[in-house]
Parts: sequence; C-alpha cells; structure tokens
Amino acid sequence: MFQGLRNRCALACVFIAAVAAQTTVTVSGTASHPIPSTLFLQNRAFQQVTANTTAALYAWSAINNAAINVIADPVPVSSALPNSLQLTIPQGSTGQVGFGNEGYWGIKVDADWTYNASFYYKFPTSSSFEGSITVGLQSSTGQIYASAAVPISGSQTAWEQVAVSLKPSTSPTSTANNFTITVDGVSAAGQTIDFAMLSLFPPTFKNRANGLRIDIANTLYEMKPSFFRLPGGNNLEGQTTATRWQWNATVGALVDRPGRMGDWGYINTDGLGLLEYMYLCEDLELQPIMAVWAGYSLGGTSLAEDELWPYIQQAIDQINFVIGDPSESAAAALRASLGHPEPFTLNYVEVGNEDFFASTSYIYRWRDFAGNLTALFPQINFIATTYPFDPIIEPTPKQYDNHVYQTPTWFAENSFYYDSFERNGTYYFQGEYAAISTNATNLYGTVSEGRLMYPTMQSSSGEAAYMTGFERNADIVFAASYAPLLMNTADYQWTPNLVSFDAANVYPSTSYYVQQLFSINRGDEYLPSTLPDANGTVFWSVTRNVTAGEVLIKIANPVGTVSDLTFILPYTNVSPTGISTVLTGPETASNSPSTPDAVVPVTSTITTGATFNYTVPGYSVSVLTVKAS
Repeated sequence: MFQGLRNRCALACVFIAAVAAQTTVTVSGTASHPIPSTLFLQNRAFQQVTANTTAALYAWSAINNAAINVIADPVPVSSALPNSLQLTIPQGSTGQVGFGNEGYWGIKVDADWTYNASFYYKFPTSSSFEGSITVGLQSSTGQIYASAAVPISGSQTAWEQVAVSLKPSTSPTSTANNFTITVDGVSAAGQTIDFAMLSLFPPTFKNRANGLRIDIANTLYEMKPSFFRLPGGNNLEGQTTATRWQWNATVGALVDRPGRMGDWGYINTDGLGLLEYMYLCEDLELQPIMAVWAGYSLGGTSLAEDELWPYIQQAIDQINFVIGDPSESAAAALRASLGHPEPFTLNYVEVGNEDFFASTSYIYRWRDFAGNLTALFPQINFIATTYPFDPIIEPTPKQYDNHVYQTPTWFAENSFYYDSFERNGTYYFQGEYAAISTNATNLYGTVSEGRLMYPTMQSSSGEAAYMTGFERNADIVFAASYAPLLMNTADYQWTPNLVSFDAANVYPSTSYYVQQLFSINRGDEYLPSTLPDANGTVFWSVTRNVTAGEVLIKIANPVGTVSDLTFILPYTNVSPTGISTVLTGPETASNSPSTPDAVVPVTSTITTGATFNYTVPGYSVSVLTVKAS
C-alpha cells in the first residue's frame, strides 16, 4: 500500500539449486526521475435479514428463557431499517430476562476502556409498566463485568434512543463475552418491548464517533501508507445494479443506512460509509483513491448507454459530497451538515473496477462517465480499469489500474514488468497485487492445493522483488496497493491478507512488514544503478532522500540461497557505518495467531563506505540506509 515509494511447484525447484554469487552494484549520482508522494455488535440493526426466521437472530441469544424474534415492525425506527428485535418476558419469569449479542466472534472487555452503548426501544402497545433496563457486559457463563440501569416506561410507544456508558471492573483474558440487555423478570412479566439499532463501541481511533478500532487503525498508521483505495474493488460493483455500493446509502444517521448484501457473501451494515472512509483518510494522514460505480455489475450485466445518465449523476454527487462547494451542491451541503464544511482531499477517482471483464461496454461507459466527470472536475485524475489500451477508449486515459494475483515465483520473475512500458504520458496504478499461491496451475484453489493462508517469507520476498520495479519505474507507476487489506480470522472469504485480526488482537503479516519497510524508507528520487539480472535471484532498488542526505537501498532475495553484493556509491563523503533493517525467515515462515511474531524486522549497524559489501540472507527483504553526500 505505497504510492510511488510507499504507498491476489516449481518455484522452489527452479531456485533451490542456485549458488551464491558476488555481484557489484554501481550507483549513479544523477537521479533519473523523482519519486511521487502521494464494531463490536454483529447484526446490530437486523439489516437485510428475513423477519421471523432463526437466521435473522444471528449473533443474538435469549437470556433466562426470554422470547425473542426479529419482526417486520409495522412502525419501524426508520424506513431504512424495517426490522426490529421483539422481546417478550414470559409470565412467571424471575431474575434478569432479556437477550445478548456475542459480537464479531467475541468482545474484548478491558477495564481501562469506557464503552459507549446505545439502542432504540418502544412498547408496541402502551402499558402501565415502570421499571428499568440493565445494559451490561458479561462472560458467556454469566459473570458480570459492567452494567448500567436505564429507566423505561410502558407508555413509550414511539421510538426512543437510549445511550449509556459501561466501565468494566476487570479485564478478562477471554473474549467469549456478550453485550446484554435485560429487565427484571418479576416486574416485567408479560411485557413486550421492541428494540432497534443496538450499538456498542469501545474507544476509537482519534476518538471518532462511529470510528475505527484503535489497534487496527494504529497498525495501518504505523505502516505509513499514503493512500487508501475505497470502497474496495468487487464490493463496489454489486451482483446486480440494485445491489451496487451507493454512496448516499452510506452517509447520515446510522438508522438511515439500510445496508446491503455485499459481494463477498456477507451483509454490509455500511456503518463504515463514505464519510467514515474520508475521516479514515484524514486521521491516517493519507489521501483517498475513490471509485465510482460505472454501469457494470458482477453478475455480468452492463447497462445500455441510454440508461447511464442517472448513474453518472450519482457519481457526480458522490464526488461533490467529497470536494464540492456546499453553496452550489446539495451533496456538498449534506457533507457540511454532517460536520465537515471544508472539502476533503481528492486527486484520484477510479471509473469502475476490473472492467476488463466487460471491456466492450466499457468503451461507451468510460466515454460517458469519464467525459462528463472530467468536464466537471478537470482537476481530478480519472483512472481506467480495463487492460491498458485494450480496448482503445476515448477520452484517452492518463491512468490505468492494473491487478495481478500470482505465485511468488511470478512476482520475482516479473520485477522488470514495467520497464518495457512506453513512456507516452500514461501512468499506472498497481491497484491490487499479492502472491496468493505456490501452485501456478491452480491459483485460487485450497490451502492443500498451494493457496496461502497467510503470507510467507517466500511470498513476501517475491512481492518485494516486484516492488523494486515500482521504484525503478516510479516515473510511470504512481501508486500500488497490496490486496486485500484486512481479514477476521474467525470468518474470511479470501486468503492471504495483509493484516489479520480477531476480537482481541491484530496480526501483521510478513507482507505487512515488507510494505512498511518500503513505505517508511522513502527516497525523493531514484538513482540508476547496475541492474539486477532479470533471471537472477536477488533484486534491488536504490533511492536517495535528499533532505536527510541518505542513500536507501532495498534488496529482495526470494530464494533460500545467500547472495553477496558489493555497492559502489558515487559520493566522496560516505559514513563508515550504516543501518540495515532485515526481514528474513524460513521459506514457509508466516505470522499467524499461533505465531504472531514469527518474522519481524531486525535493525542493526553495518559497515559502509564509498564501496562496501553486503551479504543478503535467503528469503529476505533488506533496507540499507547510508549517509552520503
């Protein structure tokens, strides 16, 4: 996930027989080109579920023989959320009676945190009941960690929102915990209460309302990325036109967001909507690369040209929501009303996603979308998503998005992929890439067939070899992002991913550390040097940070054989010592929940000078930093 400098088996057999070789790398002092810089409750609102079914209660359970059911509420909390959870307290009940939510495969309870809980409730028919609701956090066996009582009245027949704070008394090691809502069974026996839009939030990154989990956001922040691609790739498109991602359904009050069945087989609540994405970019100090839907859905349907205009208008409104003038655009005025009158930063917009699947219709879809959008937003770079120049489309794209999922071997063998691209004013975004399998004949198979569960040192060092080509070709490669970014280890649709997490912990992968090494060791300009052997086993890139007076040498070795390099720097004043940061481990080593820190970068001091030697470990990624002027 780096932009310029930052920011899907034959392999071992081919490379294992290689022998260590001495290579001399001579670095030019003249730069060839500059480097560009560029939560807790699951099924909380019963969105996109079928009322009166067991499936609609997913993640919810009854407490103490309560009767619970998801109903199609005749008076819903909003038109966007037609369902509610109906609680009936049986006659003869005693003790606390109600329901609980298990979270996303667990809830972390931390005594240092204050949790914000909220929900809507009403009585479907007026009653004389006067009592209280107890909101709590407790273990799956009933141990109470936090609770708060809220008075309620049976006369409340209109929806009322309740908000409480929960401060746990202890920090259990287990995440097998529940968020609970209960009433006294004796006094509430026979009562029926409806609930909607239930929410539980721990402290969030930068204290954003409806914000990000701190540990996940910090992990991303520590990678120092420069951009965030949103709202994703396939998830933009929808299986049908009706189920596409629509920006306007993801902004405003949470009760006004209907959610949708996402393209990866699970319900998207859209609590993380367009405004939250933009705040994410602000808080992580990066810029967005935003996509607009462009008339094609994953089910294979392309809209006819005479059907496009309403969707072009929706794209116009989406862009105006992000950067428009509130005095001139209703979408921009909406942004201002939500607390951000100033425009966000937006320099890049993708028109669709992977439109090489419908390249024939993209000829007119690109023409109509890009033509209209460019006329209104000439300052924005619009990125095409077909194969470069296949087909020929007008207006001629200045940027293309390229996606590739392959084996570690492929990435190592294609470190010169962009070197042959014509310098004709066209720029490239490596929008998705990852080494996902060691089986070139069945990339998308199972783990037993070679698919990687987590990135390994073999796959990550292969990716790093490919990434040296991004730096060498940064005059035309303006951005690149590993994909996918995040995976919940309890439920996933794709492997491997850059960062994995569960209810309590975050697990940065070996590929995460590769991305981080490239990102935090950025040069201002690329220094030509002796080129690696395209058919070799070690790859490098040399850049210079002019302000810091540093030469930065990145080296990838995607095989198990050690290589010896000699570097000759074109400077008279070179520090006798430098810094090496090395990520290395066995071929199949990976960071996982069972071995979260199996491979991490190690920093040490090395001997340097105008000429110096460096031994490159097998299956490694090294960054050498040398002061030189």
